[in-house]
Amino acid sequence: MTLPVGWSARRPTLDDVPAILAVVHAADTFAIGHPDFDAEDVEAALTAPFVDPALDSWLVGDHDGRIVGWTVVDNPSGVGREFVDVYVDPVRAEAARVPLLTRMLGRVAERAAERGLSALTVRTAAFAPETRWVAELAEAGFTRAKRYVRMSRTLTGLPAEPPCPPGVTIRPLHVGDEADLRLFHRIFDTAFRDTSDYEPVGYEQWREHLPPYVRTWDEWFVAEVDGVPAGALQSSDQALEQDQGWVRTLSVLPAYRRHGVGAALLRRAFTVYAAKGRRSAGLGVDLANPTSPATLYRSVGLDEVRWTDMYERVVPAVGV
Repeated sequence: MTLPVGWSARRPTLDDVPAILAVVHAADTFAIGHPDFDAEDVEAALTAPFVDPALDSWLVGDHDGRIVGWTVVDNPSGVGREFVDVYVDPVRAEAARVPLLTRMLGRVAERAAERGLSALTVRTAAFAPETRWVAELAEAGFTRAKRYVRMSRTLTGLPAEPPCPPGVTIRPLHVGDEADLRLFHRIFDTAFRDTSDYEPVGYEQWREHLPPYVRTWDEWFVAEVDGVPAGALQSSDQALEQDQGWVRTLSVLPAYRRHGVGAALLRRAFTVYAAKGRRSAGLGVDLANPTSPATLYRSVGLDEVRWTDMYERVVPAVGV
């Protein structure tokens, strides 16, 4: 990669986590107004099942040896498209972003060949303030694929949780009950199969990735209609630094949509978040989702806070 004179690139190790986090915090503060990562997130990115830091990640240091850029591949399932994160210090290191992206596109081409594929689709995100990044992505052959919207609502003065619609009941996930976890996965997997970007993951692989969410299992819920499983809500702790409860996924089986199941799950989650002293609740929504969930989210008091555009391009495998 071509870097400014005196700068250097190398592979990261776990000893670099604090320096990487400083770069990510600077990039996030520029893009969204506050840090959105912690040290555990950086470590998880470098130790993910389908990431080898010696191959799939780079650091850039400036002429003083200070870490000012980081990039890594993300593919939680090991199948389907790749996601590339490119973080640079927005004050000191915008010049490092294109070289990092170029190197990662080369690595995606290698990963495609390693998987026996002729090509891989790669995606990366851009936020509203990142106009230079958007121009760089266009120059590199990326086009906008879709837009995600982050939504939030205050929990201050949250009204009492209303009764569920007739026949609908909400219960917590039975933590530690393997059968209930399998049920939760089945609801999630079935509900998301009619969305264009969903990449199915079997139960065992899904279960393997659950440990980071153990701290919020009492914020996972199952909905039943007349005793029949109909929906599920998964929370995560990714927004706790903003004192926010976070809905990671909301799944309602097709036969039970538009019957108040999703709203009942959300209101139960909000009630639990508020009881824990959270100031707000939030989630992200894919505007291309055919079920039009944004309408549901607005009906329970969630409003748009910001958007994220997802850009993508197809990368031919090495040798193709």
